[in-house]
Amino acid sequence: MSELFNEFLQRANQVLQHIEPLLPKPTEPIDWNTVYAASWQRKGNSSFFRPIQLDADIRLADLLGVDRQREQLLRNTQQFMRGFPANHALLWGARGTGKSSIVRALLAEYALQGLRLIEVERNELADLPLIVESLAALPQHFIVFCDDLSFEVGEGDYRILKSVLDGSLERAPDNVLLYATSNRRHLLPEQHSDNQHWQQGDGGELHPSEAVEDKIALSDRFGLWLSFYPFSQEHYLEVVQHWIAEYARPAQLDWQFSEELAKQAISWASARGNRNGRCAAQFAKQWVGLQLLEQAD
Repeated sequence: MSELFNEFLQRANQVLQHIEPLLPKPTEPIDWNTVYAASWQRKGNSSFFRPIQLDADIRLADLLGVDRQREQLLRNTQQFMRGFPANHALLWGARGTGKSSIVRALLAEYALQGLRLIEVERNELADLPLIVESLAALPQHFIVFCDDLSFEVGEGDYRILKSVLDGSLERAPDNVLLYATSNRRHLLPEQHSDNQHWQQGDGGELHPSEAVEDKIALSDRFGLWLSFYPFSQEHYLEVVQHWIAEYARPAQLDWQFSEELAKQAISWASARGNRNGRCAAQFAKQWVGLQLLEQAD
C-alpha cells in the first residue's frame, strides 16, 4: 500500500510539473509612486503592468479649437480626482483632432497629484476585471485608456467586451475610470442595411431593429460622449501658427505668418487629404526645420 501511495505521489508531482508552466502567473509589482504610466501586457501566461514613458510635450493649452471637449473632460477628471462622481468617457470623431492628446495632456497636468494612466489594447480589455481588481486598493487615481477602440463587421467579440464593461464599469472602484477614443460614435460601422428592417409604427414612430440596438448598446456604457470634427481651414491655419511658434521658440527663429506660408500649409494638408492638428504639427516641424537648416548652411 505504501509503495502504491509513493508511486501515486511521484506521478502527481510529474503532472504538476507539466501543468505549472501553463498556469497564469501573478502580475509583477509596480511602484505607482514613481511610475506615472504603464501598459497592460500579456507574455505567455503572465499578465502585468509594464512602465512606459509618455512624452509630456503636449499641454492642454496646445489643443486649440476643441475648447468645449477639453473643458468637459477636464471637469470630469477633476471630479474624479476629488472623489466626486464622474463618468467613463468616449472621445469619438475625426482622426488627428486631439482625442488621444487630450487624455495624455491630462496625465501631464495631474500626475503629481496622483493621476496615473494605464494603456490597454482592445484585445486585452477582456482582462479589465483583473486590472480593476488590482488597482482598487491603491491610493492613486487611474485612467484606463483604450486608444482607437472599434470593431469591424462580423466581429463578435464586441459582445464579450460589452458584458465585460457591464460588470467592470458598473462595479468599478472610485479610483478607476475608463477613457476610450474611436473614429466611430458607436464603435462599430453603421451600414444602410442596418435600417432595412425598420418598421413604421401606427403613430409614425420608427422602431430600430435589434441589431441596431445591439450596436448602440456598447457605446452606451460610457456616460460622457465627446465629439471631435474635422478642422475648418481657419482652424487649421490657427493651429499651424501655434505649432510654428512652439517649434521656433527654442531656436529663437524669427518668422512671420504670411499668405505664402498659409498656401504652403494648405498644400501640405491637401496632399494628405485631411486638415487636423496632427497634420498642422507635422507641417510646422517640416517648415521650422527647413528654415533652421537653411540658416545653418
